Amino acid sequence: MRKVNTEIIVKLEKVSFSYTKEEAVKNVSLLVHKGDYTGIIGPNGGGKSTLLKLMLGILKPNKGTVELFGTDINHFKDWQKIGYVPQKAHVDTNFPVTVEEMVAMGRYGLRGLFHFPTREDKEKVYQALKHVDMVDFRNKQMSDLSGGQQQRVFIARALATEPEIIFLDEPTVGVDVKTQKQFYELLRILNRKLELTLVLVSHELDVVAHESNELGYINRTLEYYGEPTEFLKGAYFHELIGIGGLHH
Repeated sequence: MRKVNTEIIVKLEKVSFSYTKEEAVKNVSLLVHKGDYTGIIGPNGGGKSTLLKLMLGILKPNKGTVELFGTDINHFKDWQKIGYVPQKAHVDTNFPVTVEEMVAMGRYGLRGLFHFPTREDKEKVYQALKHVDMVDFRNKQMSDLSGGQQQRVFIARALATEPEIIFLDEPTVGVDVKTQKQFYELLRILNRKLELTLVLVSHELDVVAHESNELGYINRTLEYYGEPTEFLKGAYFHELIGIGGLHH
């Protein structure tokens, strides 16, 4: 159960978006409260990543409104409160950069790209690496790390601005089960000990349903949004078993 907290961090009201004539996301309304660990699941092509990009302002809705921290996203300025871990496929990990440099990039949004790092910047980078247990790897090249280690660095980069919410888009694609388990343990710590609000998009129904405290199932429309236990008991779950793109 979520701790009773009325502070709304993300609010979507009747949001629709289309890349073509057909709507990818249709008439979606939802709230994410402070301290939530929200999982968004659904079939491939069902609109999960599109929904996340709408929450982040990467895409603009054709209809409806998106608010972050009570402000319309079109006027939102406090981007340091937002952390984002994109799909690994969208990041070039062969680019010659060390772990420390990659995490420091998370501070550039605050300081400007050509700002000389301050002592505070260096301390925040160190703390972010400590949270994900990657301090010992700080001088290694990103290309020398395993997939799971790279994902920890991407989380550290998101943590470097000391955000209040982190959005993660399919973070465990391409990593083995053991690494995946460690990754979710890390997210649990971030949510419970650092009290970070998390929004996680994934196709891993079984994992997300047991890790999150709010669950959304999207297949163009948001067909379910509420407690994971209720979802697993309901007809939705039984319909999903065997559907391509969702593990059970």
